[in-house]
Amino acid sequence: MAKTLLSIPETVPPLPKAVDHRRNLAANSAFGWLAAGWRDLWTDPFSSLAYGVGVAMLSLLVLVGMIQFDWVQVLFPALAGFLVVGPLLATGLYEKSRRLQAGERVSLVAMLFPTNGGAAHLLFVGAVLVTLMLVWMRAAVLLYALFFGWRPFPGADELFSLLFTTPTGVAMLVTGTAVGGLFAAFAFAISAFSIPMMLDKHSDAFSAMGLSMSLVWNNLPALLVWGALVMALTAASLLTGLIGMILIFPLLGHATWHAYMAVKG
Repeated sequence: MAKTLLSIPETVPPLPKAVDHRRNLAANSAFGWLAAGWRDLWTDPFSSLAYGVGVAMLSLLVLVGMIQFDWVQVLFPALAGFLVVGPLLATGLYEKSRRLQAGERVSLVAMLFPTNGGAAHLLFVGAVLVTLMLVWMRAAVLLYALFFGWRPFPGADELFSLLFTTPTGVAMLVTGTAVGGLFAAFAFAISAFSIPMMLDKHSDAFSAMGLSMSLVWNNLPALLVWGALVMALTAASLLTGLIGMILIFPLLGHATWHAYMAVKG
């Protein structure tokens, strides 16, 4: 008697669909994000301005501490590193914009202690950004040694003339700007939308940072303009002795939320 063999049909799992992160945003979209951030800033302005005062005071304490401990040699890299950790400091501003959009109550306490995102994942992204900043500051010290050797740091009074009036100083500035730009570009790519995404979708840290990089790369014209605006406004706040940061930092934080809403799809 012939045996009947049961044939089991082969099952092929469906292939994952390709996800297109291009949003076809105009290059001037960033100005619309700033306008939306300005509206959020002046909706319950006390919370945003108090947040800005807190960030300005924290930054001032760090600068004074560096001067007191005679760490002037890393002052410029530390100022540039503010752009790296800035997205983490703005978490509360993202939370306010999210609450405004959802029609929820806004308070300074809710901004300082957001409960909508996973605290562990937020801390992980923060640790990555702080590590990047520390590595950049160490790289800046090594660049100084590369160009000037092991000579003692001349001090703050001679720093300007050393950097801007000598060929070696100018060469170090150019090289340092290029190296710092790489650090800043990577930090911007992983942090531009990762923290807002975790507050909005409860994403894990790795997924949020990876998706943030993809969204930045696939919407490069608008994000390049946005990055330039962030750098220009941050520089303006530094030139005002950090006073401008009281207004500019909340504006950029709220605008970043609207940038995220524009690209999240």
